[in-house]
Amino acid sequence: MQRTTTVLSFPDSPLRPTATVEIVVPVFNEEQNLEASIRRLHAYLTERFPLTWVVTIADNASTDRTWSVACGLAYELDGVRASHLDQKGRGRALRGAWSASTAEVVAYMDVDLSTDLDALLPLVAPLVSGHSDLAIGTRLAPHAHVVRGPKREAISRTYNLLLKATLRAGFSDAQCGFKAMRQDVALVLLPMVEDQGWFFDTELLVLAEHNGLRIHEVPVDWVDDPDSRVDVVATAKADLQGIWRMVRRIAAGRATVAPTSLPEHRPRNVEISTGSQLVRFASIGAVSTVVFAALFALLIGPLGVFLADVVALGVCAVANTAANRRLTFALRGRDERRRHYSTALTVALIPLVMTLAMLALLGAISMDSLPVQLVALTVTNGVAALARFTALRRWVFRPVLHVEARR
Repeated sequence: MQRTTTVLSFPDSPLRPTATVEIVVPVFNEEQNLEASIRRLHAYLTERFPLTWVVTIADNASTDRTWSVACGLAYELDGVRASHLDQKGRGRALRGAWSASTAEVVAYMDVDLSTDLDALLPLVAPLVSGHSDLAIGTRLAPHAHVVRGPKREAISRTYNLLLKATLRAGFSDAQCGFKAMRQDVALVLLPMVEDQGWFFDTELLVLAEHNGLRIHEVPVDWVDDPDSRVDVVATAKADLQGIWRMVRRIAAGRATVAPTSLPEHRPRNVEISTGSQLVRFASIGAVSTVVFAALFALLIGPLGVFLADVVALGVCAVANTAANRRLTFALRGRDERRRHYSTALTVALIPLVMTLAMLALLGAISMDSLPVQLVALTVTNGVAALARFTALRRWVFRPVLHVEARR
């Protein structure tokens, strides 16, 4: 039977149950490094972190003096508490601490503090504001600064490429020990996570992305810990087993959260005014007009005037739909994406019919030079754009017009 013992001791003030952020530091046999790391973290949070916080040292079945050190730190340092689990497993330790938290945002970091602590506020700020649901530190982003050996670098990149290939993962770094999540989202996802060890992070992120939750990524400065206790071979084997389990689980339809269980306390989208939509639509249209003109001019020779118009408009219609879906109407993710594209391409028949008719008219009156055709097509597309905007707003994107899709 799993038993949890928790020590809460703050000489100057009680534990803050309404802390904005709870930072969990999972540990196993870390008596040598625990005190220095927690004191460093505590000093940083006290002096430089602007949000209310609490630190939880989550000891998972240590066999050395780790629990004794943790209790001493919880007794001495304001804002630090300690919890003990009789069973081993980093995932188990995080699940226990996060599930019991009363903070708005729950986070964790490795005890070696490999990640620069200045990344903590950028990590949790999008969650506090309601912009995102989860946040992860990434060592694989272009602006991240990482110091580690080539072997670990190769393993990390290979693992994340494998996730993209097998589970179509959109996040860049599943294994960085620097993550955060909204507490209300945690209460929904944690019961679905089966792994209790190192695959816990990956499984949590895959479930979140599969259910359309928004994951924010923060490039971090990260220095490898040469004293890492991770068994690379055993962890790699467990990760491969976890990936295969998640592939089967998703295929069987057992990875989807009931929509009604997701938090509804905040709007899923930022509502965009009609005026702002018009400005964005016009900006995208201006770029599309330039691209269309260039394609038409290049294709008119080998394809002829009418086919060049069809191909150029087709290419622009696809790109235009993607840009308007994301920027003009603030829709992301997979929700209704197929319907959006199919109906939007149907709407694209409006400018196609109008431009083909204009080209036929110009040919009939012998005004078919390229400059005249480009001017006429630009004017025609401009007129058609008004009809397209109305159709996009009232038909194509209307069902979720004011609902911000999760990433």
